[in-house]
Amino acid sequence: MSDTPVFPDRLSLDPRSPHYDGDLLQKGVRINFNGSEKTNVEEYCLSEGWIKVAAGRSRDRNGNPMTLKLKGTVEPFFDDAGGVEAPTTDPASDS
Repeated sequence: MSDTPVFPDRLSLDPRSPHYDGDLLQKGVRINFNGSEKTNVEEYCLSEGWIKVAAGRSRDRNGNPMTLKLKGTVEPFFDDAGGVEAPTTDPASDS
């Protein structure tokens, strides 16, 4: 078995979408888009190479955020907070 995470081709944050996966989103999916991390991604598609991001604070008539589709390189990854340790100082080593 490989430790390489398998991401769906398409994933959405909207629970009404057929591409919504709550269990996967609970693991903390993050997106690198064209080499920089995006924090406002509403939906992505790996095969077509696009993301949808919120367009400011604007809303449509149903109260959903208006989105922009941006094309480029999409690289999903998990927020691995458990694997990254914050540097700590040991009070005993300061003497």
